[in-house]
Amino acid sequence: MILTTEILDELSQKAKACERLRMNLDLRTTPDDQSQRMLNAMEPGTVLPIHRHTTTSETIVLLRGSIRESFYDDKGNLTESVVLKAGTEPSAMSIPKGAWHSLECLEPGTILFEAKDGAYDQLLDKDILRI
Repeated sequence: MILTTEILDELSQKAKACERLRMNLDLRTTPDDQSQRMLNAMEPGTVLPIHRHTTTSETIVLLRGSIRESFYDDKGNLTESVVLKAGTEPSAMSIPKGAWHSLECLEPGTILFEAKDGAYDQLLDKDILRI
C-alpha cells in the first residue's frame, strides 16, 4: 500500500466525523500478523488517558500535525512533556515498555504512524492511571 495524500485526507475526515475525534487505519497484512502497525488520525479534543503498555514499547512517527506526549510517575505526577511536530525535529519517539504516558493532539489533521510488538491487546483497568 502506498500511503497517498488522498488516503491521509480521507482518514482525517473520518476522525473529524467520529465522536472520539480519532480514527485508525490498520496496516497489518493479515489478522494473524503478530504486530501492531497503524496510522492514527486525530483531532484536538480527543481523549487519550494516562496509560501504559506492560508488554511492549511503542514507536510513533508524526506524518502530519503535532502532538504533546507527556510522561508520569506511578502517582500521576508529570515527569516530562515533549512536543513532536511533523517535518521538524523531534518528529518521532520510542516510548519504553511500562512507561505511563498520554498524548494530546495539538493541530487539526494530525496523523501519526504507531507500532507495537505483538497482537492488539486491549488496555486493562490496571493500565489506565486515574488521577
